Amino acid sequence: MSEQVLLVEDIGPIRRLTMNRPDKLNSLNHDLIVGLEKAFEEAGKDDSVSVIILAAAGRAFCAGYDLEEDAEGGELNEQEWRDELQESTDRMFAQLFNPKPTIAQVQSYCLAGGTDLMLACDLTVCSDDAKFGYVDIRFGSGVVTMLLPWVIGVRKAKELLFTGEDRIPADEALAMGLVNKVVPADQLESATMALAEAIAKNEPFVVQQTKLAVHKVWEGQGIKPALDANVEADVAIETANLPARDEFRKITTEQGLKAAIAWRDARFRGENA
Repeated sequence: MSEQVLLVEDIGPIRRLTMNRPDKLNSLNHDLIVGLEKAFEEAGKDDSVSVIILAAAGRAFCAGYDLEEDAEGGELNEQEWRDELQESTDRMFAQLFNPKPTIAQVQSYCLAGGTDLMLACDLTVCSDDAKFGYVDIRFGSGVVTMLLPWVIGVRKAKELLFTGEDRIPADEALAMGLVNKVVPADQLESATMALAEAIAKNEPFVVQQTKLAVHKVWEGQGIKPALDANVEADVAIETANLPARDEFRKITTEQGLKAAIAWRDARFRGENA
């Protein structure tokens, strides 16, 4: 994998995967996405691994999908969008149903596709400076993997998704059930490891069967058809040629992502990024 965009480390029975694009706030580009898919699959099959931690290098967990790469990819037709979005959803679904328990270790920004990635983990420990949310609607885009209502409930999910609020603080995320623990930033790694070690002390077979049983609830409620239905909704959004989406892509291509984000934020917050 080029430039080591994903670091893999075994700490006893715990495998830590560290996203390593700190200069891009660990935004999800092709290499990182493929690397994560492979690493989760390998860890799920490795009998020596009891728990998986997903961490991130640098000052933020993940700012979402790489919008510069998206803009450079140009316009896609309906089938191309469907294939791309279905593939992304299937990857998140596979991570969610990985047989091993997974813990997200989150600092600072965890936005859009980064929130998807965090939600596809079983548990989350975050620092007290963490911020969450989906800003997609504010530049005419859709949520790639609709996991949010399955974790925090439909009514609160609607509020976050309809407004595009992406500054949900850690204490509010804890109150709504988006994360499991909030700790001071300098204790994030140790607190995450402590949780992983507590899980790893138990019989792995029992933990994995328990996770499977819990997820059977979601399966019975139709999580996979619901996620697939969101793909179709997202295809409709991405192929609608909405002015906001077109303008955001145009500014990203011509002036860079920072300028596009400044344009977006000025419309909703009256500020420059």
